[in-house]
Amino acid sequence: MKIGYARVSTLEQNLDLQIYALRKSGCTHIFEEKKSGKNTDRPELQLCIKSLRPDDVLVVWRMDRLGRSLKDLISIVSGLETNKIGFESLTEKIDTTTATGKLIFHFFGAMSEFERNLTRERTMAGLSAARARGRVGGRKLALLEGDMVIARAMLADRSIPVSEVSKRLKVGRTTLYKYFPGGKVG
Repeated sequence: MKIGYARVSTLEQNLDLQIYALRKSGCTHIFEEKKSGKNTDRPELQLCIKSLRPDDVLVVWRMDRLGRSLKDLISIVSGLETNKIGFESLTEKIDTTTATGKLIFHFFGAMSEFERNLTRERTMAGLSAARARGRVGGRKLALLEGDMVIARAMLADRSIPVSEVSKRLKVGRTTLYKYFPGGKVG
């Protein structure tokens, strides 16, 4: 059985074009959603996926209607495949119930993984080059050595509240507790 999923990003947009194409392709039921793809909370998509059974096919007008990124799309379609559910995108003419459709979809997945690996390699090379130039990554310390001396002296005086110490050093109480667990000097 073919089940359709149609989505537009705003309430002002219209689903008519998608619904027409999905019906024409043979969808017996269509789940309709008016939510941004950025929003991971898409109740109609969740209902749609839960309603699918083995040998069903989830049909969308265009791939971007299903996933907000290639990574999301691959995750959703892989989950469908695990449950023996096909996927079809009308605009891109991808149908994972065919050998060619599976090949094309997996090619997209391989390209996505390749892109992630390239990004990781470039990041690691950049960090390595920065370290070679003497740069150390991470956040700057909230309390420098001079601040630590002041904090230690103030915290040693139990009459001074931790809130006053944090105001004086312009850091949050949580930061002080990170450097001095329990507000104790030692």
